[in-house]
Amino acid sequence: MRRVLAVSVLTGLLLAGAGCADRNDDPFAVGFASPAPAATSPAPAPTATGDAGVCARAKQAGSAAVQTYVFKLAEMVRAGGTGDRSTAKAAERDAEAALAGWRDVLREQAGKASDPPLRTLLADLATEVGGLGTDVRSIDETEFDRLQQRLDELCPA
Repeated sequence: MRRVLAVSVLTGLLLAGAGCADRNDDPFAVGFASPAPAATSPAPAPTATGDAGVCARAKQAGSAAVQTYVFKLAEMVRAGGTGDRSTAKAAERDAEAALAGWRDVLREQAGKASDPPLRTLLADLATEVGGLGTDVRSIDETEFDRLQQRLDELCPA
């Protein structure tokens, strides 16, 4: 039960202010409409150019990755609770793949950013995301929240 609560808290932190869609009846679908994203790969790049495009791509990739990550963590916890180790392991791999994809997009966009503070922030976020795993007890919510707030300041909606 502690892990379910931690997943819910993490989801709230990561999606705060993201303007997500309506909730559904799934207790694990905190802050997003679709309980099961179709794919773990980031969505196609937006058409905006320059730093606005960099911001849009970073936020879009983050939104998709967080949805997948949280859904797969919840699936992992549910499967672990029923003793289904193979499903739990597969969900864990999928959650880690979502983070890796997000990290890669952040690194790519950091390289494209022309604004030095934005470039540094995206590199910092990539490092932070790269350090996340599927052990929700090890996530530094305070640091991640601080970085997310900086991204929101540098990339207003």
